[in-house]
Amino acid sequence: MKKVVALLPMKANSERVKGKNFRNLAGKPLFKWILDSLLESKYIDKVIINTDAREILLENGLVESDRVVIRERAEHLCGDFVSMNLILEDDIKNVDADVYLMTHTTNPLISTNTIDRALEQYLNQNEYDSLFTVNKVQTRFYTEDVKPVNHDPDNLVRTQDLTPWFEENSCLYAFTKESFSKTNARIGEKPMMFQTPQLESVDIDEPEDWEMARALAENVTKG
Repeated sequence: MKKVVALLPMKANSERVKGKNFRNLAGKPLFKWILDSLLESKYIDKVIINTDAREILLENGLVESDRVVIRERAEHLCGDFVSMNLILEDDIKNVDADVYLMTHTTNPLISTNTIDRALEQYLNQNEYDSLFTVNKVQTRFYTEDVKPVNHDPDNLVRTQDLTPWFEENSCLYAFTKESFSKTNARIGEKPMMFQTPQLESVDIDEPEDWEMARALAENVTKG
């Protein structure tokens, strides 16, 4: 079986939702939501947390083990304007794996079932070099100057009959060292798209996203 390593980058500070990675979400710190889902996966051998927040993580209950490894983020990779691909490159150079699965703490509702389905789809094929997750969108778009993009206002069709568009949602990326080396990015030269369930695909960037995730997370814990 191929060795799969999950990469979970995490920084101490966040601009728009202060301290969000360690903030309590429905009973546990935000980072624990996706970490728990990763650790329950039947395919993931190890989780690597590249961070400048080791002490904060330990204070919030993170326990290092053979499967959970903290990597101290190099000083030149710290800050709000460093490309995520540079951080991933550093992990890939220092951690060996057949397949890397990258995700974020800000996608707390992605389930183990979705993670495993994405990995199964990626591992059981030879056509695509990488995978990224998407939201399927079928709605009417306009440009800023009110020009229709994907529809004709004078010839209305049902939204469900519109040609679907697919939005990269940053929930999951799967790739190899080889595919990364060709593009210097988590999306390779020939990627496949994987649609995640809508209720799992919340990405916390703004305060409003936090409130939506909180409501959904509380519903999950009650269920």
